[in-house]
Amino acid sequence: MRFRHPDGTTVHLAYCTNVHPAESLDGVLAQLRDHCEPVRRRLGRDRLGIGLWLARDAAHALVSDPSALRGLRCELDRRGLEVVTLNGFPYEGFGAEEVKYRVYKPDWTDPERLDHTTALARVLTGLLPDDVTEGSISTLPLAWRTGYDDGSADKARTALLTLAERLDALRELTGRSIRVGLEPEPGCVVETTGDAIAPLTAIAHDRIGICVDTCHLATSFEDPHTALDALTAARVPVVKSQLSAALHAEHPYLPEVRKALAAFDEPRFLHQTRTSTAAGLRGTDDLGEALAGDALPDGAPWRAHFHVPLHAAPAAPLTSTLPVLTSALTRLVGGPHPLTRHLEVETYTWQALPPELRPRSRTQLADGIAAELTLARDLLTDLGLKELP
Repeated sequence: MRFRHPDGTTVHLAYCTNVHPAESLDGVLAQLRDHCEPVRRRLGRDRLGIGLWLARDAAHALVSDPSALRGLRCELDRRGLEVVTLNGFPYEGFGAEEVKYRVYKPDWTDPERLDHTTALARVLTGLLPDDVTEGSISTLPLAWRTGYDDGSADKARTALLTLAERLDALRELTGRSIRVGLEPEPGCVVETTGDAIAPLTAIAHDRIGICVDTCHLATSFEDPHTALDALTAARVPVVKSQLSAALHAEHPYLPEVRKALAAFDEPRFLHQTRTSTAAGLRGTDDLGEALAGDALPDGAPWRAHFHVPLHAAPAAPLTSTLPVLTSALTRLVGGPHPLTRHLEVETYTWQALPPELRPRSRTQLADGIAAELTLARDLLTDLGLKELP
């Protein structure tokens, strides 16, 4: 979906396909048929943007076989789909029964992360629509925090500088500009937007910036306007933003609230949980850890890294951080000029919701994704953007 900002800029809205598990190219092609095209049809649009997640095997197949890449591009066109952004954070196994800490490997100290991201950039130049010259990729925020030292930081910085050089060369070769954004996430070396400023200003390259995920922003209790103003002042480019909402518990000390939270404590993904105290941010690596005993103070609200559907907040006594998303969007694209041109709805946890909230069929899942995109579209038009055909 495309929108025209009042300044004339085109802003792209997509939804991220990491909600549909697939590791191979055949699996990706099946996603387009079984999920993406049905969502487009529900929205009544001739064209729908998708943020592709390409696992290692799929990316390798595309970068090593030009005919396979051309085939994917033709299939996108045939089904009324377009790609301007990729999710390069998960490497493989994102649809496994247990992901948890595995999603942070390989990190930016491992040459494989550089090679994979380079492959994604090459693939994206071949997938961009004919009238689009800029693509974006979101990636791991350096590494998970444990075991990361000065030597690790040097390796990661060198890898990102090498990536920037490769992206420059790709621009010269193809005429298309690909930018990569570190995606701050609770528990990682770069947990907040503030944490991203030092490493990104040290690199100081306009092709390496930040991906602002509004669920992660909210989980860490960051104020969107303060965070985005700081990024602007530091001249850190917002490569893309993922529109998502976290789980919010206003009174975590109440037994009924803890019982409601426990329903979201599931075994597949890590649900980092945070609370803001007078002494600063406190947190646990997972929701179950927060609920066990007194691991986390409960005198103030808790927020958990659980991407809840944008259009359907959890039932009371829980809610979502949709207001944080709305506030962030106002700053991202509601000003005189957009801070980013790539927006991506990213709710990958549909099948990790409590059983009674999960979609029971492809049809229900497509309905839910379409409803999220409709909400995002309405937020954008309320800010003065015009939806394009």
